[in-house]
Amino acid sequence: MDYGIFDVLKLIGSLGVFLYGMKLMSESLQKLAGNKMRQILTAMTSNRVTGVLTGLFITALIQSSSATTVMVVSFVNAGLLDLVGSIGVILGANVGTTITSWLVAVLGLGKFSMSDLALPIIGCSLPLLFSQKRSRKTWGEMFVGFGLLFLALRFLQESMPTDLHTLPGVGEFIQKISFLGFRSWMIFLLIGAGLTTIFQSSSATVALTLVMCSKGWIGYEDAAAMIMGENIGTTITALLASIGQSKNAKRTAIAHSIFNISGSIVFVFIIPLFAKFVQFISPKGNEVDVISRQIANAHTSFNV
Repeated sequence: MDYGIFDVLKLIGSLGVFLYGMKLMSESLQKLAGNKMRQILTAMTSNRVTGVLTGLFITALIQSSSATTVMVVSFVNAGLLDLVGSIGVILGANVGTTITSWLVAVLGLGKFSMSDLALPIIGCSLPLLFSQKRSRKTWGEMFVGFGLLFLALRFLQESMPTDLHTLPGVGEFIQKISFLGFRSWMIFLLIGAGLTTIFQSSSATVALTLVMCSKGWIGYEDAAAMIMGENIGTTITALLASIGQSKNAKRTAIAHSIFNISGSIVFVFIIPLFAKFVQFISPKGNEVDVISRQIANAHTSFNV
């Protein structure tokens, strides 16, 4: 198989469409939620349990843990949230962000793929985009973002080669760092952290991990390590948002980083046990379904 620069650009373009679709959908959902979301956040963080549930609910709603953590940092800086309440919300946001991996696993990579309906969804949303009413236009943007998300997944699957050995350099490199046990897990943890920092979206890196694993590029345990790395990379947004803010705002961002980094490092040492647990609780089915749902389960189980 001849895989050249044009194919590499198609792969990068697919990731670009995914990121744009995710951004469009997340921003539209934030606009639709409006002030109600802020009211919920301030009203429901009186104790740690409701704080965690609030973070989970808001992140599942707006599909962006980064948006939730940035909002939390700004609220702490303004004195609307205390440090303990803010950490609870961030822990909940870590769980809420795993909803995206389930969307990708169930609707994007299985027997039924939402990508088949992506273009009709975008087509039906066009009249809303040209509406004079702001709320209708925002709904249209949200559906277009949703459609682009799954369209990008199809492009990503089609542009990523199955025959790894045919890729000069890249294939050889992936084969060298895969299936090496603990060394591979550490490498893929760093790759996951690096890619998430670059993309500023753990969802994009999770989607890439799901596709790589379903294509046989990497093993399931390597994919689990990459997922843990993504949890490290996603903390960079809160750290950036805390620059120049109050002491407690900085502490909130640092607490987020400490929790995700220490959790990931601990779990790397028990990946085989963790993998067995996830495989045990995951449903059976065809190979692609099984792999994608196991990774989604690993993402959720780790954060829970």
